[in-house]
Amino acid sequence: MKGRIHSLETFGTVDGPGIRFVLFMQGCALQCQFCHNPDTWDTAGGKQVTVDEIVKELEPYLEYYRRSGGGITVTGGEPTLQAGFVAQLFQECKRRYGLHTTLDTSGFCDPEHVAELIDATDLVLLDLKQMNNAKHEALTSQPNERIHRFANELSELGKPVWIRHVLIPGLTDSFEDLYALGAFIGKLQNVQKVELLPYHRMGVYKWQQLNKKYPLEGVPVPSEHEVERAWTIVQTGIAASSRGRDIRINQSN
Repeated sequence: MKGRIHSLETFGTVDGPGIRFVLFMQGCALQCQFCHNPDTWDTAGGKQVTVDEIVKELEPYLEYYRRSGGGITVTGGEPTLQAGFVAQLFQECKRRYGLHTTLDTSGFCDPEHVAELIDATDLVLLDLKQMNNAKHEALTSQPNERIHRFANELSELGKPVWIRHVLIPGLTDSFEDLYALGAFIGKLQNVQKVELLPYHRMGVYKWQQLNKKYPLEGVPVPSEHEVERAWTIVQTGIAASSRGRDIRINQSN
């Protein structure tokens, strides 16, 4: 089996615990207005590789991954579009080296389609972009029911999850939206960490290179005060629905 990838990084430090080999898959079903990798959307782009070729790429750095408690993270694009390939890659990384595996996903997938992949995954980084369905569709081009179903399935399985949410002024930062996010997280049984990520503009140049109009032109980066306010609201929502369960809150940039 071959997979289609966009790129890779051998020394990732923000996509899961420890130092990680990060593989960016090609292709995505969403078209998020704030995406910093729009060059990964095209399912026919990138290059085709085998599992063995990827394993050979990470082998020289195994000692760094092991000593730091790291491993391999597969992101995108959307890795669940190539669930079979990623499942085989994770299985091989575990079989050969016992590496920790992390899947970074939007959750826009059918849980049955990715069952083998989830079984080979140690940690899921789940991006919850917008809780309001109409706003989610406007922001990403797709509704969010499938994502919520996937999140609930992971909770039932007890699969460890870190929730990620991008804070975008005027789009994802209303009291109602942030409280709903916290309330949803609080009902899940498997959340180990929540990361609130301030919106940034570092990927705008890629839109320009692709001759695409950047949809969020003029949207500001959130201030520290706005981030603190958002955390307070999210935590309030979590507390209201978690019934005293401990969920670690990580204020991450």
